[in-house]
Amino acid sequence: MNTVLRHRLLWPAVVLAALLLTNLLFTGTFFAVQMRDGHLYGSLIDIVRFGAPLILVALGMTLVIATGGIDLSVGSVVSISGALACLRISGMDDQNTVSGVVAAAGLGLVLSLALGVWNGLLVAGVGIQPIIATLILMVAGRGLAQLITDGQIITVNSGPYKLIGGGYWLTLPFGVIIVLAVLALTAVLTRRLALGLLIESVGGNAEASRLAGIRSRGVIIAVYTFAALCAGVAGLMISSNVSSADGNNAGLWIELDAILAVVIGGTSLAGGRFSLGGTVLGALIIQTLTTTIYSIGVPPETTLLFKALVVTVVCLLQSPAFREKVFHRHRRPVPAPPAAEEKVRVPA
Repeated sequence: MNTVLRHRLLWPAVVLAALLLTNLLFTGTFFAVQMRDGHLYGSLIDIVRFGAPLILVALGMTLVIATGGIDLSVGSVVSISGALACLRISGMDDQNTVSGVVAAAGLGLVLSLALGVWNGLLVAGVGIQPIIATLILMVAGRGLAQLITDGQIITVNSGPYKLIGGGYWLTLPFGVIIVLAVLALTAVLTRRLALGLLIESVGGNAEASRLAGIRSRGVIIAVYTFAALCAGVAGLMISSNVSSADGNNAGLWIELDAILAVVIGGTSLAGGRFSLGGTVLGALIIQTLTTTIYSIGVPPETTLLFKALVVTVVCLLQSPAFREKVFHRHRRPVPAPPAAEEKVRVPA
């Protein structure tokens, strides 16, 4: 029982369950899942579908934070990837050509990979602090997305492209299938292979890892590249879902939600150990919270405040020190060992 109560994912799971039950109180059919035209529909399906881009970005952010870094540029990468893909598709004679759509999506992902390598080189190669190195691309990336779209919203009418973020496959939203595939691949690479230990080692002490023979620079570049790739896929999903690309608003502030999801999931911002399952749970909490805000009718002007209060409660519940003070879970003092009796020497 004590092991369950001390599990890092207990309180996030409790908060998620509380949010879902709150929605059930306001919407009696909230848990209902229906099959329509061979597709699953329902509020729970919508939470996972709309939360898929955030889950992807948060997965990449988890590995970056595990190395002791941070990536503030993922929101800009989201907008750049979607903008470049939509620009390419909008210039096609037949926007429903599968090969053309695949090429456009691939072009957006290739640019995302290049931007991730750029961040990794600035952090690992040049030695710039991660928050500064990624802040550069966060600012410049929005400008690049605006240049790609020429300051306009690019709209497309492509069935194959719509599938990425708004379509269904095997009764499930295609975006959810993408997330499951990326999550499975990430789990295999980090938990079944030594890559996860290398990432945690670099996050714990990069210099000691280097002296131990680990190529810490290569690991850091790899995680920033992976984070940018995840953001690029999320950008395709977001632009696909609305069949348009907005270089100014697409992915706006998603980097902050991703960081919150990682922290709620139990990964320390100081680096070291990380939890992929916790990150997914944290992202679902944030998306469910957004759904709850609309369900209970929270005024739009207080939405951000309400969201901040809930996230604060989650973080406090995860703090062992806070729980000890509030729930009076003081450790019993360990009794001091009995003093050893002094041996008295008897004179001969």
